[in-house]
Amino acid sequence: MSKLSHLDASGQAHMVDVGDKEETSRIAVAEGYVVMQPATLAIVRDGDAKKGDVLGTARLAGIMAAKRTHELIPLCHPLLISKISVNLTLDEALPGVRVSAEVKMKGQTGVEMEALTAVGVACLTVYDMVKAVDRAMRIEGIRLVHKSGGKSGTFDLPETAR
Repeated sequence: MSKLSHLDASGQAHMVDVGDKEETSRIAVAEGYVVMQPATLAIVRDGDAKKGDVLGTARLAGIMAAKRTHELIPLCHPLLISKISVNLTLDEALPGVRVSAEVKMKGQTGVEMEALTAVGVACLTVYDMVKAVDRAMRIEGIRLVHKSGGKSGTFDLPETAR
């Protein structure tokens, strides 16, 4: 395993200096899902949640969260993000909602944490919007599925790991 870049020579956490890193196009894609009862999924699908539009609200929450990742995770840099997309898809087989997020920018550090944060907060928002009818929902499978750009190059999660 390689040395962790967020630890200094004495093992103390610090923010990595990215000032000398090459500016490249960065993309990260993350995914996760919320498992719920079939009746809860029907409420989401039919737009009958008392709090309103579950999917629309979760999409906006994910976008907002990605933009504020540096405020939530102590050693993340504030970034000039060029694109954030959050997609929520109903999945009868789960049953539940699948969430994916793609974050893009050109810069000196990656956007993996922003994509993961977008998915996590979107999933939490789905939970919040319908928890009154299903407190047993589970948020699962939040993970990075793709990243490109930067010194470490491209990462794609193998299909067998999904």
